[in-house]
This record gives sequence, structure tokens and C-alpha cells, in this order.
Amino acid sequence: MNKFTFKKTPIKNLKLVKKEPIKDKRGFFNRLYCYDKFEKVMGGKIVRQINMSFTIKKGTVRGLHFQKKPCLETKIVYCLRGEVWDVVVDLRKGSPTFLHYHSEILNRDNNKSCLIPDGFAHGFQTLTSDCEMLYLHTADYNKNFEGAINVVDPKIGINWPLRITELSERDGNIPFLPDNFKGLEL
Repeated sequence: MNKFTFKKTPIKNLKLVKKEPIKDKRGFFNRLYCYDKFEKVMGGKIVRQINMSFTIKKGTVRGLHFQKKPCLETKIVYCLRGEVWDVVVDLRKGSPTFLHYHSEILNRDNNKSCLIPDGFAHGFQTLTSDCEMLYLHTADYNKNFEGAINVVDPKIGINWPLRITELSERDGNIPFLPDNFKGLEL
């Protein structure tokens, strides 16, 4: 079976996952998740929900979304089609990288995914049209505990690689973080 390599990023506990597919003349087989391989890096949490998104237009931004306590979630995100600039923001109270972000280019061919721990906001910008993303979550979505950060909040200072061409009305109307925002309790 193919194997997973978990690589550290500059932000503690945020991991880049590299998969090695099995290839032959027919194409490839790629395992996306195996509890035995992810158990340690996910602290024994299990996947409870799987979601998929399809984004039509290049330059679209989705995010930056997160869940608050008691619905904190670890996510694994994959790009199945197209290419995205994937972004995570550290919202953990007291973290030395609080409000810092990390980005990775994800696409089917580079076999990368991000393992995003509790306490992070997540979003992405499509670098191509017709992008499909797959999300594995360790908690069920709960509207009462959802949170979001404005994608152009100056406190985060994300330098999006393309001009933002599309943004949902909801995401576009998120207020900037207040000056007294101290982060998420884990």
C-alpha cells in the first residue's frame, strides 16, 4: 500500500501530508486516509464527517472558517482537481505563532494535503478553474459554534496570489478581528 509522510511546517502541529501513490500502466491508486497512519498525529481523533466542494472560477476564495469549543475540529484537506493555494491561520490562544498563516499549493499531481489541528482557520484560493476539494473532519459541523475571519483582515495580512474574483456574501461581510481578540481556547 502507499505510504504517508508527515512533514512539519513552521507552525507547531500543522502538518503537510505527502502521499506516495501506487502507479502502473492503468493509472494510480492513492489512499487518502488510514486511521492506523493518522492516529498518532491526530491525537486518536477519528474522522466523523467528509465534505466536498467544487469551485468554478479561478481566483475564488473560500474561507477562512473554523469551529469553536466544544466543536473544535482537526481537518485533512485534499485537492482532487485543479490547483489551490491553501491557507491556515493559527488562532490558538497563547501560541507563539498566533495569527500567523501558512500556505501550500495543493493539487492532485503533487500528492500533498494539509492536516490542520484544532484551533486553526482554513481557506483557499483557486489557482485554476474547476477545483474540487475534499475535507475530512473530526467533528460534526455545528452552526452555533462556527467562526470565520475576513480574508483581507489586516491583522492576518494574507497576500493572496491572485486578485480575488469571487467571494461569498457571507465571507465578504465578516468583520475584521477586534483588537481584543485573544484566540481560541483548546
